[in-house]
Amino acid sequence: MGMRVDEFTEILGAEFYTGVPDSQLQALCNYLMWEYGIDPRHHVIAANEGNCVALAAGYHLATGKIPVVYMQNSGEGNIINPIVSLLHREVYAIPMVFVIGWRGEPGIHDEPQHVYQGRITMKLLENMEIPAFVVGKDTTAMELLQEMEKFSGLLAQGRNVAFVIRKGSLVFDRKMQYKNPYPMAREDVIRHILSFSGNAPVVSTTGKASRELYEIREANGQGHERDFLTVGSMGHSSSIALGIALARPDTKVWCIDGDGAVLMHMGAMAVLGACAPKNLIHIVLNNIAHETVGGMPTVAGSMNLTAVASACGYTYVESADGFDDLDRKLALLKERQGLSFLEIKCALGARSNLGRPRTAPIDNKTEFMKYLAQL
Repeated sequence: MGMRVDEFTEILGAEFYTGVPDSQLQALCNYLMWEYGIDPRHHVIAANEGNCVALAAGYHLATGKIPVVYMQNSGEGNIINPIVSLLHREVYAIPMVFVIGWRGEPGIHDEPQHVYQGRITMKLLENMEIPAFVVGKDTTAMELLQEMEKFSGLLAQGRNVAFVIRKGSLVFDRKMQYKNPYPMAREDVIRHILSFSGNAPVVSTTGKASRELYEIREANGQGHERDFLTVGSMGHSSSIALGIALARPDTKVWCIDGDGAVLMHMGAMAVLGACAPKNLIHIVLNNIAHETVGGMPTVAGSMNLTAVASACGYTYVESADGFDDLDRKLALLKERQGLSFLEIKCALGARSNLGRPRTAPIDNKTEFMKYLAQL
């Protein structure tokens, strides 16, 4: 059945939450949006998990209260540095509670990018000296309360603790609807992009964009050797594309990115601008949402991504929000030389029958490398 998320949060007893949304924690994410929305006094969706830890540390320094940081277990890599060099009791001894969605739990089928991460989830917490309690569908409120009482003593000592959440362990009975004002469906946008990218290699970001790219190739009767699907390591597709573009300066490289991914490691844009490859087109599909994990908002709706790209040194910076405008700008990008940035404002939503790539990541890499070698 799972525990009601309001019971879960009541037992945690926190007044401030920050995190990066996760489908495994969708009940918690939806509850926080229902209860607080984006209220900086109580709830902030941050750019990446390390950012969350630092934000929560500041909250503790200012209030003396215990914050909660939530994330998918893939975010453990982003929190290692601030935990061991900032929070740890041998440094500043700043306490906080981590709530971690356990994707790729051993024995539970999941996508390939989650399998190894799932296997080492508990080990990473152990290595960071963070005691953890696993919450399952059968965990009772009393069991959780007893564990939280044990954790309270550790938190008082400046320690960190974690609740690792199995699939379906938290429930929230209200349906949340996330939307934006943009009309263009992302899958249609990708279809337009591919009509201009031709035989050029494409690096696509984590989540539904890569899934849609894969299915469009299938529908077109094309192979997948042109595309590198960044199924994990959110936020790094533009850097992968940069590495390819620098090594192959005579090959045009297209990168299909997302707003949440760009925000997660925005420093990559500064590096792209400094390297200034003339053969890289960086496209950001901006739907102002972490759609793949439930649709919770990003801050991309309250900032100017094109201004950021311009400040970073991209030589062509534009935004498109209609198909005629999009096609004109894609035609220009196909022919021009110079580091280019195109923001495309997309609607939220995907087909209910959207599938997943049936190609193993290692096979995708092999075929992609063969394709690059022959260009």
